[in-house]
Amino acid sequence: MAKKSSKSKEPSGPATIQNKRARHDYEFLDTYEAGMELQGSEVKSLFLGRAALVDAYVSIRDEEAWLCSLDIEPYKYTTTFQPERRRERKLLLHKQEIRLLDRKVKEKGLSIIPIKIYFKKGRAKVEIGLARGKKQYDKRETLKKKDEQRRISRGLED
Repeated sequence: MAKKSSKSKEPSGPATIQNKRARHDYEFLDTYEAGMELQGSEVKSLFLGRAALVDAYVSIRDEEAWLCSLDIEPYKYTTTFQPERRRERKLLLHKQEIRLLDRKVKEKGLSIIPIKIYFKKGRAKVEIGLARGKKQYDKRETLKKKDEQRRISRGLED
C-alpha cells in the first residue's frame, strides 16, 4: 500500500483576508466584529481567500451599515448565478452599534475601515475599525520603530 503525501495542494481551513494597507494608513481607535450578508458562491470564494480589502470602506445609510468596494472574486465552479464583484454588502450589527459608529463618524470626522475577514463557527465575519487617518510623519515614525525592533531582535539572535 502506498503512503499518501502529507502535503495538500489546497489549505484545509478557511483563509483570513487582511487589509495590511489599513494599518499603515490609519490609526485604529476601536474595533467591532460584524457579520456579512453574502449571496451564493461568495462564501466559497471567501473561504478560499479570493477577496481584496484594499479599497473597501463602510458607509452608514438609513441606520444600516454597508460594506462598499469589497472585491470578491467569482467562484470558478459556479455556472448559473454570479453576483457582482464590487457590490455593496450589508453588515449585520446591532442598532446601538450602528448609531454609535454613525455619531462618532459625524462628530469627530473618523472613518470606518474593514481590517480583516475571517470565519468563526462557520460564518464569515468582518472586523471593522473606527479609524483616524495618519499624517505622513506618523507613518515615517511607525516605520522607524519597526526597523529599530527588527534590529534589536536580530542583535539578540546573533
